[in-house]
Amino acid sequence: MAVKIPIQKVKGSRLARRSGGTAVSVSKPSKLVNSQVLAASSSSSSTLSLSDVQDLIYIANVTVGGVQYPVQLDTGSSDLWVFPTAAPLPNATDSSISQNLTYGIGWAYGQIAYAQAEFAGISVSQQAFLNVSQAQNPALSYSASGVLGLGFDSLSIIDSVINKTGASTGRTLLYNLFQDNPSEPNFIAFSLQSSTDGDDIQGTFAVGETDPQYANVTNTNKIPTWPVSSPSRWTVLLDSFIVGTQTNDVSSTVSGVPSNKAVVLLDSGTSYTYAPVDVCTAIYGGVAGAQYDSSIGQWVVPCDAEIDMALQIDNQIFPLNPLDVTPTTPGDNSTCVGSFLPQTESVGAGQFDWLIGDNFLRSVYALYDFGDLDSSGNTGNPYIQMLALVDPNQASAEFHAARGGTPLTNITYNVSNSGSGVTTVSLSTDVADTIAKLSQYLPAMLGVMALNALVLLVLTIVGLVLLCRRRGKARARKTPGRLSPMPLSYTTMNRQSDMPEPGPHTYEPVSMALTEDTLFVPPSPAFKGEARYSERPKSVA
Repeated sequence: MAVKIPIQKVKGSRLARRSGGTAVSVSKPSKLVNSQVLAASSSSSSTLSLSDVQDLIYIANVTVGGVQYPVQLDTGSSDLWVFPTAAPLPNATDSSISQNLTYGIGWAYGQIAYAQAEFAGISVSQQAFLNVSQAQNPALSYSASGVLGLGFDSLSIIDSVINKTGASTGRTLLYNLFQDNPSEPNFIAFSLQSSTDGDDIQGTFAVGETDPQYANVTNTNKIPTWPVSSPSRWTVLLDSFIVGTQTNDVSSTVSGVPSNKAVVLLDSGTSYTYAPVDVCTAIYGGVAGAQYDSSIGQWVVPCDAEIDMALQIDNQIFPLNPLDVTPTTPGDNSTCVGSFLPQTESVGAGQFDWLIGDNFLRSVYALYDFGDLDSSGNTGNPYIQMLALVDPNQASAEFHAARGGTPLTNITYNVSNSGSGVTTVSLSTDVADTIAKLSQYLPAMLGVMALNALVLLVLTIVGLVLLCRRRGKARARKTPGRLSPMPLSYTTMNRQSDMPEPGPHTYEPVSMALTEDTLFVPPSPAFKGEARYSERPKSVA
């Protein structure tokens, strides 16, 4: 039953670059509201500019109540909401529960409802979603009619609200797809662009299968989430980041994370990447002519400056296209900015360190597995597999074809020692030739290794003989050791809704940047198109 569907990159209108203080209006339908920025960044602006959404999102179609809606695909959240073109939404049953979903940029407000849903050719007889009546969200201005969250149930606000009523009918769309179709493999896989760049970039999204041209993704490392068991987000550990020939160590503010690692959230609902200030300085600070512009919260970089960089995750190297590291600003091809945005505070409020968006995800084919099933129907721990799609040398040629200048050759990234797992690196021609020459001396090297092993064996035998001759009894330890029991793992996607859960869930969506703890106050009957907020001074989610 595995089905593939196309993904389309949708670009906004080519408007002139706007300052952070100019609002973008969202019209839906015949209703005009101002989009408010809720993202935590170094910019003090409180309104949404075109650059904040970076002029692109990725959408696919979902059918709700027999009507097809284009929705943004978002691995950083878990809820489904649609803003119907006409009310009431056909073939849907509204509940008595009103709910607001607050994102890093924008919000959606309406009634929790139920309807038959279909996605990727797979149907769910009764799906909980938010039937939106009012919204301020950049997705609406980019031809989308809502958002489809592709995260875990533990991140779903709708599921949380429904659970409080004693029901279990608020599960996410993906959970219900897998539960209602037990023969369906428990993963999704997609690419955000094809090999041919352009305004209408096509990607592919699949439930339960992989794109044939990227089938090798199943042979790559199974990257565990962090935490390994029962994560609330698609977060993994980052080993390091490489800029040019310099490998840079990372660190984390998240409790319990191993040293020299950072927790990163892979979020297809965010165009750019939010990272610590020192990371962004390491990427752009050494570029001649580059400077940080506090008015927009980004680095401004000369467009002809090629920045070759890669991320190392689970001892695998994933190069980025330099065009994605310094994209042009919307409506102004003569100005380029850094797509890694510095954050003065922790972007994840102690849950993750980086929020990685489409500027990196375009460079990989990603498989998100919710956990393999065993013979008893139990679900294992989730993981991610990623296949690098960027050839650094080809990417350099593409960069200079667009920006001018001479491309580089033999670009090589070396794996740092901070990683773990199997080393997977794409080697340049020079490195490959060197390895081929070394292989000629392999028989002699094996002979030396065998001789060393023989000497070690003789020394071990001598040591055992001397040990046996020792007289007397062994002394007991003053403090006997203790074996600590291993904690029981809890499967992320339980097949039985009555299974106990390990403590309260965290229900905080992250999409189109960062989520703030903002309480939405539903408008009064005299509402004239301007939403009211009651803000609580807490850190971002």
